Amino acid sequence: MKRKFTHILVAMLVLAILAAAIGCRREQAEPTKDDEKIVIGGAMSITGIQGPLDTPALEGVQVAIAEVNASGGINGKMLEFRNMDSKSDAATASEVAKQLIDQGVVAIITSSDYDFGGPAARAAQEAGIVGISPSASSPLFGSTMLGDKQFTLSMWNTTMGSVIAEKAYVKDGLKTAYVVTDDFIDYTKSLSRYFIESFEHYGGTVLLEDVFSQGKLDTAAIIAHYRALPEEPDFIYISSYMPDLGTLIKEIRTAGINTPIYGGDAYDDPALFELLGPEYGNDIYWDSHSFNSEEAVPGFDKYNEAYKKLHGRYVDAPFSMSGYDVVMVLAAAMKEVGTDGAKMAKYMEDNTFDLLTGHLDWSDAASGHEPNKAAAVMKLVNGEPVFIEWATPEYLPKP
Repeated sequence: MKRKFTHILVAMLVLAILAAAIGCRREQAEPTKDDEKIVIGGAMSITGIQGPLDTPALEGVQVAIAEVNASGGINGKMLEFRNMDSKSDAATASEVAKQLIDQGVVAIITSSDYDFGGPAARAAQEAGIVGISPSASSPLFGSTMLGDKQFTLSMWNTTMGSVIAEKAYVKDGLKTAYVVTDDFIDYTKSLSRYFIESFEHYGGTVLLEDVFSQGKLDTAAIIAHYRALPEEPDFIYISSYMPDLGTLIKEIRTAGINTPIYGGDAYDDPALFELLGPEYGNDIYWDSHSFNSEEAVPGFDKYNEAYKKLHGRYVDAPFSMSGYDVVMVLAAAMKEVGTDGAKMAKYMEDNTFDLLTGHLDWSDAASGHEPNKAAAVMKLVNGEPVFIEWATPEYLPKP
C-alpha cells in the first residue's frame, strides 16, 4: 500500500509541474503591457548647467508624446517616454543611456549638447538604436563622430556662426568685431571659430579674441581689454552660456559700453532676458532654432495651447519646440518602418521634415548626417525678444 501511495503522489506532482509549465507558456504568449507600448528613452539633463536647455526640450517631448497617443499612437501602440536625469555630466549620460537601453527603449533623446549628449549617443549606437539631440549644434554631433544612427535636430555651428556673421557684416554693415569666447565646451569654442572664419570670409576684421572659462569669468579684465583696443569695434561677439553669459553682458552694459552684442542660441534663455531687463536688454542679436509666434512659426499657436494644457502655462523657451520636433521625427519613422534602428536611421536620411523649428534635410551617414536647416534670427528690444527673419548663409564653413 505504501508503494502504491508513493506512486500516486509522484504522478500527481508530475501533473502539477506540467500544468504549471503550460500555464507559464500561455502567460508568456499573451502580450504584456510593455508589448503594447513603444518606449523612447531620454538621457536629458534636468539639473546642472545644461538644465535650462534640456528642461524646455523635455517639456516639448511630453507635448508630442501626448499628441501622438491622442491620435492613436504608432500603429496602434502607445508611446511612453522615460527620462533619466543625466545631470549635465558626461559619465552620467552614458550610464543612464545604458540603463534605458536595458529597459528596452527603441531610441534615445540625448542632451542638447555634444559634450553632455555625445556619451548617450555612443551608448545608443552601440545598442544599434537611433540617438537624437534636440539642439546640439557642434558638428561633432553627427554620424562621423558618433555613428550611423546618430542625429541632431539642430543646424550645426557652421550655419549658426555664419548666419550671424553675414548679418553683422553684410546686412548691418559692421566691419570690426571684438570676440569673447568661453572655452567651456566644444559648442562655445566651435561657435566662435566658425563665426570668425565666416566674418573674415565676408571681409570683416576681428580686432581681438579674448578667452575665459565658465565659472572663472573676470569681467573687469574683459572690459579692460575692450577699452585697450586700438579702435572701438563695431560690435562684440560673445560665445558663452548662462549664467556667465548674462553676467558678462550686464557688466558690459553697466560699464557704459553700448556697443551692439551678437551671439548664438544660448542667448535664447528667458533667464537672460529677465536678468537684463529693459535697461540693459537692447542692441543684442542672436540666431537660434525657432521663435514663439505664429508669424515666425506656422502652427505655433496650436502648439502653444497644447503646451499650456499639459504644463499649465504658455511656452517661454523656444527650445521646447526642438523637443517636440524630435518626437515627431521619430514617430514618423516608426510609423513607416517600425522600430528597427537601421531602418529608422535610413528613413530619417532619405526624407525631409517640415517642423516647428523649420525645414530639415539630413545628409547621409557618409556625409555626417549634416542638418540642412535655416536659423531664426532675433534681437532684444527693452528686454524682450523680437523675431527678425529665417536665414541660411551664403557661405558655409567646412566642419
